Formats: sequence, structure tokens, C-alpha cells
Amino acid sequence: MVDQQLLAYLEEFISNDRTERFLKVLEERTKYITVAIEDVFQLHNTSAVIRSCEVFGIQTAHIIENRFGKRLDKNIAMGAQQWVDVQRYRDSASCIAYMRREGYQIIATSPNDDTCFLDDFEMDKKTALFFGTEKDGLSKEVMQEADGFLKIPMVGFTESLNISVSAAIILQHLSTKLRRQALPWQLSDSEKMDIRLEWTKKSINSIDAILNRYYE
Repeated sequence: MVDQQLLAYLEEFISNDRTERFLKVLEERTKYITVAIEDVFQLHNTSAVIRSCEVFGIQTAHIIENRFGKRLDKNIAMGAQQWVDVQRYRDSASCIAYMRREGYQIIATSPNDDTCFLDDFEMDKKTALFFGTEKDGLSKEVMQEADGFLKIPMVGFTESLNISVSAAIILQHLSTKLRRQALPWQLSDSEKMDIRLEWTKKSINSIDAILNRYYE
């Protein structure tokens, strides 16, 4: 439960324009779609996917860092990580388990499975889109646990796209489609307030000192 008095106090330290911007952006945010990135090697790919999440209104992203360590570069993400909730996991199993608990269907993106093309994909339930490594794609574990598969149709000689390009195409398409449907895609009021408070904190210099004064 957000402390309304604290939020009102902190908003005195940012401009009215920024507060209005937060409110406008939050109206388009969604957790109905989320993204999981499994063991991506190139730092810029993970960061670019986070940036695409922010641009297309996806509020949460999940990074599995089993093989290569931390894979998020704030410089490449260009600040997008401030506005997207990023959760990290040491293995794919724990990420999948979290998604199951939260009611998401697991959708594996793959250039090698023709089960469902992007234009035909229907979001009749909360969807977690899994993206894999640049060379090998998703692990067998994710492929076996997947509830479905998704492929971007391609008509050229090249068999696959860079992960960050694939994520941008899929997120743009599905987020646009989602907002046109009568599905419960928007954030709840409590979720909006929680995020608004966090964004406000991130917008204030010397936030720790200001919070100390407030609580004193």
C-alpha cells in the first residue's frame, strides 16, 4: 500500500509536467505481456530488449543470468531500466516457476518452429515471451516447458534475426494488438501508485537525504 502522504511530499520535488508525464505513461503500461531473456551473451542485446520493453509499455522484464553473469548495460539501455521493473534469476527453472505462479503462459520464441506465426498469435491469457541466446536460441528446458511457440515470418535467405530486433518486432506487434482488445491489460490502481512512487524517487537527487528528513 503506497503512502499517499509520502508520494505527495516527494512530488513537490519534481515538476508538474513530470508528474503528468508519469500519469500518462502509466495509462499505457501493461504486465499482461512480459519478457524473459535467457543467457544472452552480448550486453547490448539484453539492454536493447529492455529499451524495447520501455518503448512499447511492457512494465516487467526478467533476465536469466546462468552462464554469462550480469547482462544489462545501463548506457546502452539509455535509462530505460529506470522505468522497467527488471527481475534477475540464476537459472531458467526459477524464472519459469515464477511465471507459473503469476499465471503466465510460457511462449518460446523460435525461428525453427512453425506452430504459430506472429500474425496468428492470440493473447487469451497473460503471456511471458522467452528469448534465447544469439547462437543457440532457447535451452531445451524452456522449449520443453513452453505452452506454445511463436515465430516471426521471414521470406529472405536469412534464417533468423538478432534477438533485440526480434524482441522489438514482436513487442511492437503484440502490444499494439493488445491495446485494441477487450482484455484486462492495464495496470491496477495499486500497481500504478507503486510504480509512480518508485519513478518519483528515481527522479529526485539526494533522495535518501530527503526520505530521512520526511521520516524524522
